[in-house]
Amino acid sequence: MPECASNHPDIPCVWLKEFLDHLATDRGASVYTQRNYRQALLEFYRWHEQERQQPPAWNQLQRDDFRAYLRNLGRHSLHRAAVRLRFSALRTFYKFLIRRGYAEISPIKNIALPKPEKKLPQFLSITQINDLLKAPVKEMEALEKSLACPATNTPAEPNAPALTSTAEANLRIHAGWRDIAVLETIYSCGLRIGEICALRAADIFWDEQLIRVQGKGKKERQVPIGAPALEAIRHYWKQLPQSPVAAEPVFYARPDKPEPMYPRLIQLRLKRYLAMAGLDPALTPHKLRHSYATHLLDAGADLRSVQELLGHANLVTTQVYTHITTERLKRAYDAAHPRA
Repeated sequence: MPECASNHPDIPCVWLKEFLDHLATDRGASVYTQRNYRQALLEFYRWHEQERQQPPAWNQLQRDDFRAYLRNLGRHSLHRAAVRLRFSALRTFYKFLIRRGYAEISPIKNIALPKPEKKLPQFLSITQINDLLKAPVKEMEALEKSLACPATNTPAEPNAPALTSTAEANLRIHAGWRDIAVLETIYSCGLRIGEICALRAADIFWDEQLIRVQGKGKKERQVPIGAPALEAIRHYWKQLPQSPVAAEPVFYARPDKPEPMYPRLIQLRLKRYLAMAGLDPALTPHKLRHSYATHLLDAGADLRSVQELLGHANLVTTQVYTHITTERLKRAYDAAHPRA
C-alpha cells in the first residue's frame, strides 16, 4: 500500500493516521497534544502539497525541505513557541516512523530553531486563591437561602438567581458543590486539567491523604491531597444519588450520569468564579497549577520534590518557577532595603 493512500476525509495519509492513533492509545497523550500535533502535521502536509505540487513522501524528505518550511513559517511572523510546537510534532512523528521501520533517519535533526521566549508563568497570590475558592461557596450559601424562600421564589441574595423548578435547583446544587471540590483538588494537588477529568474514585486513598494521578504518557504518580479538598469531595458526593464506585469518575458532568467532567466545562466554570471573585476571567485552570508550584517553592519546598509532585519529566521544566520566586525576592529587596 502506498504510504499516503487513506480515504479518511480529514487525515489524507495512512502514516499520519497511525501516528495519531499511537498518540491517543499507546502514549496516552492529552487531548491538547493530540489536537496540536494533528494540526501541525496536517499544516506541513498541505504546505508541501502546495509548494511541491505533491504529497510528502516522508521517508524521502531532506533537511532542506524542512528548512524551507521553517523559512515559510518565519514569513508568517509566528511566535517562537508556535514554530517550536510545529517542529516538535514533526520530530515526534519521525521518531514514530523510525520505530515502525517506515523511515531510516530523521531529517529534522540538527535544524536550528528559534530559541524559546523567556516568559514566566502567571499565578495567583494566596489571597487571590482564597478569594477564588470562596466564590462558589458564597454562591451555594446564597442558593440555599433562596431555597428557604419557596413561597416567593425570590433569591435571598443578589448572587442567587431565581429558581424555576426543583430540578433546576438540584442541578445548581450539584454543580456548585462539585465545583468547590474541583477547585480545591486542582489547587491542593497541582493537577493538569486532563488529570482532574481522568481522576477515578479508586484513585483516592483517604486514610493516607494521597491520590493516584495518571499524567502525561500514562505515567502514574502519587500526590498528597489536603484535608479541605478531601472534605469538599465528601460533601459533593453526598449531593449525588450514590457515591461513585471505584471505576467511576470523582467529578460528574451531570448528577444523573457517571460521566466525567470535560476540560471545556471546567474552563467555563472557572471563568465564572474568577469573575465573581473580581479576578481576570481569562486565567486558565493551568494557572492554578502554576500557583500551586509557586506557593510550594515560596514556602521552602525543594525543587526536586516539586518536580515529582507536578509530574515533570525534566527538572528544567520545573526550574521556571524558581525564576518567579527569585524575581519576587528581588522586588522585595528593592522595595525594603535602604541601600538597594
